[in-house]
Amino acid sequence: MKDVVIVGGGLAGLTAGWSLRHQDTLLLESDNRIGGRIRSERRGPYWLNWGGHIFAGPGSSTDTLLRKAGVDAVGVPGSLTSMFMNGKFLVNGRVETYPFRIPMSPVARVALIRTGIKVGASVIRYAGVVRQRQGEHGAVRQQRIYDFENERTFKDFIGELPEDADALFRTTVTRSAGETDEISAGAGIGYFSLVWNVGQGLSRGIVGGPSTLTEALAAAQGDRLQLGAEVQEVVHRRDSVVVRYRQDGTDREVEARTVVLATPATVAHRVAVDLPAEVREALSKVRYGPHVSAAFLTNETSARRWDPVYAISAPKRSFAIALNQASIVRGSERERQVGGSIMTFSPGNLGRNLLDKSDSEVIETHLRDLEEVLGAGFSDSVVEAGVSRWKDGSPYSFPGRAKLQPTLMRRGGRVLLAGDYLGTLYTETAIQTGFAAAQEAASLLATDHQRARHLGPLPRVEPEPNHSPLTKGHASWQQR
Repeated sequence: MKDVVIVGGGLAGLTAGWSLRHQDTLLLESDNRIGGRIRSERRGPYWLNWGGHIFAGPGSSTDTLLRKAGVDAVGVPGSLTSMFMNGKFLVNGRVETYPFRIPMSPVARVALIRTGIKVGASVIRYAGVVRQRQGEHGAVRQQRIYDFENERTFKDFIGELPEDADALFRTTVTRSAGETDEISAGAGIGYFSLVWNVGQGLSRGIVGGPSTLTEALAAAQGDRLQLGAEVQEVVHRRDSVVVRYRQDGTDREVEARTVVLATPATVAHRVAVDLPAEVREALSKVRYGPHVSAAFLTNETSARRWDPVYAISAPKRSFAIALNQASIVRGSERERQVGGSIMTFSPGNLGRNLLDKSDSEVIETHLRDLEEVLGAGFSDSVVEAGVSRWKDGSPYSFPGRAKLQPTLMRRGGRVLLAGDYLGTLYTETAIQTGFAAAQEAASLLATDHQRARHLGPLPRVEPEPNHSPLTKGHASWQQR
């Protein structure tokens, strides 16, 4: 019997596996690669990137993991708030000035200013909500964040706006993978807080690309990491959990004292068949939006106008944002070197429009818009391009999401949930919950070992024939 089986080789599962690397573990990943929605590939001094790209800073769980795993991250040196809209490329200056600098009609400008003031004031309120309070458990803070403005959509919050004003707000909010009429008002406000780095932020990049982290975590697993292992079912026994999976065309089964279920909520709902009904129902209600990403390696030989920029918001384009993945390299070089790397990101409806397109169609569509955003001739510098697509890309908070959190947070049992759907900080939430599930698993193992030493193992009780397995396990995680 294994100590722990970890289901899912994304950031949450790898974090849990790394934390439990001194235990007898097995990590099962259904794909033929690890990392989940973290995916980058090195190309000389640059890297192509398709997934998560920016990470939390000092004092975070991410910071702890990076330091312990020996992976370097630096503050992104380029501007995070640049924008291209209606033919105008804005690189410098405060975002509050953008309504006066972007070409648009007077009616749209007035609407943008009024709504911007409203959103800005709410971002200040949100900063107070999200701030960690002395002695406060992380789960209490997370619940407070979910509760903030969770009864209406962001669209209801901002109201009807002229096209240009609406496009600007929509482009920022839909980076969450939810549209303005899907995402909660509080989550939309929170996303502006992230982008503006008010009260919290994701502002660091991993040197060498994000997969540097996931590959380092995977290396610690050795042959305990199994790819192409698609889990079919996770069921409780009295003092253990059985995981049934299919690998290389063969049905397999492994028993463990506890399981960390670090999959998307949609998968957890499907495979964890004997979780309490209310937990499975809560998992079924978690919502995901799609996204499609493209990566472009370039060979330009001179400076470009996007060199001092990291993120370029692109309203009314086929992608919501273009990301300069060479920003970290630019920030450390004395002379501008040849080449670069650009990532484009199409979330929500932009992604839905591209999900069924071929890779070449996605690349051509994004290149047409990059010619406008980055300047004519950009396509001529592209030497390599690739596409990734996720139908269930990212979880987003919707009206009513706050009510699910207490159920998803419930403690007890031997199946422990981990994943970015359990919080609001994307990669940071994935790492937090991976750490927390590992800690809970270690606690369960310690109790089992103590009981075995002092009392001896309890007799094994198998489910009665024609009856469902025990269903008193509870899914949980404890946020660090």
